[in-house]
Amino acid sequence: MKKNNTEEKSGGFSLVELLITISIIGILSSTIISTVRHVRDSARFVTAQKELLSIRDALELYADDHGGAYPDDADRDIPPGLEEYLAPGLWPNSAWPGSVFDWENWNNPDTGEKIYQISIRFCPIGQPEECQFPNEEWAEEFDIDSSVYYCIQGSCRAHINKPVSHPGYCVNCGE
Repeated sequence: MKKNNTEEKSGGFSLVELLITISIIGILSSTIISTVRHVRDSARFVTAQKELLSIRDALELYADDHGGAYPDDADRDIPPGLEEYLAPGLWPNSAWPGSVFDWENWNNPDTGEKIYQISIRFCPIGQPEECQFPNEEWAEEFDIDSSVYYCIQGSCRAHINKPVSHPGYCVNCGE
């Protein structure tokens, strides 16, 4: 008596079917992971923009209460007196992992004009090997002196010791 092909086949999957299924799952998961990373990076940028606006508002309130004067420069620390104008937990950490806010009250080294800006720094002071830059096209050229910054007044830049053209990202310069 001869068995037909359907009787000979077992109830399991063949090796080829398993490999095809695993390949499809791998392709789908890599697509999903890539999309999730992009959404996460976009969310960090939007969060950073909102935080910079909140800090700017706090600085404006501070200046209103202090005769138009902004606080002194604070090297990656909260400017003295600004804490009462900020929402709790807003300073020092920014939206990106390892990033911190930095208030800058500088004199332009070329003209002496005042520069007021809020920066987001991605490298711990003196530890360039610990830099964690955003995974964004605009941050591809970033180095230890680069920053994302919100310009309040003057010829803002990524770092006072660098030219205006040094890699950085101004959040509001196009406004």
